[in-house]
Amino acid sequence: MTPGDNGASTPEDDDPFGYLYADGQARGAQPPSGSGGYGYPHQVSRVRSVGERSYGGQQQAPQSQYGGQTIPQQPGGYGQQPNAAYQAPETFPGGAPTTHQAPPSPGRGRGPNTKGLLIGAVAVVAAVVIGISLAMMNGNGDDNKASGGASTSPNQSQSASPSPSSSSSVSASGDIAPVDAKTFRLDGGASTASDVKGAKAQGGIYVTNFSQTGAGVTWTVNGIPSDGLYTVYAHYSAVQDQSMTLSINGKTFGSKFPLNNYTGQSDPTKAWTTSYTYPTLTKGTNVISLSCQSGDSCDVLLDQMWLRQGKHTNKD
Repeated sequence: MTPGDNGASTPEDDDPFGYLYADGQARGAQPPSGSGGYGYPHQVSRVRSVGERSYGGQQQAPQSQYGGQTIPQQPGGYGQQPNAAYQAPETFPGGAPTTHQAPPSPGRGRGPNTKGLLIGAVAVVAAVVIGISLAMMNGNGDDNKASGGASTSPNQSQSASPSPSSSSSVSASGDIAPVDAKTFRLDGGASTASDVKGAKAQGGIYVTNFSQTGAGVTWTVNGIPSDGLYTVYAHYSAVQDQSMTLSINGKTFGSKFPLNNYTGQSDPTKAWTTSYTYPTLTKGTNVISLSCQSGDSCDVLLDQMWLRQGKHTNKD
């Protein structure tokens, strides 16, 4: 092709932009208008808006192939409002509202009544406290009734000392240190007192009232290491020579236990002294009794007793 006008061309050779050139304008090329396309007058225009080209006068809806089937497309071109088949629920009568509604604000009658719950909780706590107080008061009242309202602390007519025990245990050497006679078992009307001073026992307490037949004390000794002679001691007060019966394991010892006035004092507070004898004891537990029997002289105040293995004197 050479520059210049080569004459009329076929529709396929129409230049849609011929109106821009001098030779095109000479042949009547026109710019595109609203109802037509690009090209020359009385020529077939191949440039149109999508969906606007028609054949045979009646515009047909474009079709598309999908899965071997022909699916008609909605009519209308670019810029036209399609006939929508879907409508929002709010466009129908009685549909959902299109405006946003604020949730209702809480007020009386909605949600828990916190003030009422607080008052109820306080009432329950108060009831529990009152119930506990009443229970404690009733318990104290029952205790007072059971004890007759008496005080548990010792007074002049009560003793705070522990209950007497009539048993003792021998040490590793086979000896027993002095034991207060008030801790022995008292038999036959024997009793304790503390009027006469000078007793070595705790609190100055001694055993008296041996004048009745059968009155005496019983002492249980545990842990005697072996059979043999033992020295039994007694600390007492007597203004005259006295003697009482000594029994070992229920059997009377061969001679009386001497309780003489070795001090020569007529004042019982100054007549406290010691005497002893040599009974035979057996291994293990032995029961020693000192009592007033027929033919005995028993006007003594017994303070303490103790034990040593073998024969000993008061000077040992």
